[in-house]
Amino acid sequence: MKKNKRQLVTMIPGDGIGPEISAAVQKIFAASGAPIDWEEVDVTPVKGADGNFHLPQKVFDSMAVTKVGLKGPLATPVGKGHRSLNLALRNLYANVRPCKSIEGFKTPYDDVDLVTIRENTEGEYSGIEHTIVDGVVQSIKLITEDASMRVAEYAFKYARDNNRSTVTAVHKANIMRMSDGLFLKCCRHVAEKNKDIKFKEMYLDTVCLNMVQDPTQFDVLVMPNLYGDILSDLCAGLIGGLGVTPSGNIGQDGAIFESVHGTAPDIAGKDLANPTALLLSAVMMLRYMSLGDFARRIESSALSVIRDGQVLTGDLGGKSTCSQFTDEICRRVQEAD
Repeated sequence: MKKNKRQLVTMIPGDGIGPEISAAVQKIFAASGAPIDWEEVDVTPVKGADGNFHLPQKVFDSMAVTKVGLKGPLATPVGKGHRSLNLALRNLYANVRPCKSIEGFKTPYDDVDLVTIRENTEGEYSGIEHTIVDGVVQSIKLITEDASMRVAEYAFKYARDNNRSTVTAVHKANIMRMSDGLFLKCCRHVAEKNKDIKFKEMYLDTVCLNMVQDPTQFDVLVMPNLYGDILSDLCAGLIGGLGVTPSGNIGQDGAIFESVHGTAPDIAGKDLANPTALLLSAVMMLRYMSLGDFARRIESSALSVIRDGQVLTGDLGGKSTCSQFTDEICRRVQEAD
């Protein structure tokens, strides 16, 4: 393998099991020889002079330099600032979650291989809410042409770059004719410029129905924020849950890759955590950084451990510790060198 220039990545270990699975990923990367150096950053919010909680400046300073981050699970205490971390850091407009069946990890569905791409900056999550009168609250759904075009263009680019054949726009333009209508109009416009990729459009409720009947009919799906939040978790359930589902948040000039499962405080510090989701997210990160050879070697080693079924953590159906699972992946990574 040719020698690559070392690159610095912001590491946000997170809470609960976050530090354990982050350390597991770092150990596997070291075993692979991946040319990555880590700058570890604590994102515990700090109380400012205004009385509100803010992310520490070091997070922004680190990302300004590295432009790439890997993030473990974060607890979300109300008012502490974690909820908007991705948006606050770098206007990360596209959440990307590949959902692919893992051989050896049996679920009710076989041969799932799809990708959800969620607009990450607006929609119902824009936070535009107010009380009209006592007992009546209005929440405004914000959809803009710029954000819709941007995520649609990314979806078609992702499909082309990853040898995907079809992009499906998920919407409810039959009911929300102006907001979802604008999103759909933008998707249609982008589709016209990308004739080599098939384009479909489907109502959200129809997608959910068809997804649980036969998920193999879907390829790449692009959708507004709230729909993507719900549908991406549904798709994760098809392959075994968030513990095996990678995720990446793509911005204009940077990205953060993360595990989207919880912090699991009940098993924190007990060497029982499963690092698979964060590891596969880190694999996505390597591909984003044009380090595909390392990504393939790490991914194939991890999947082979799961396929063989001898050294698995409890949530994968085994009795091994996080350390044992990690060490076995490291061994296979080194053997593949």
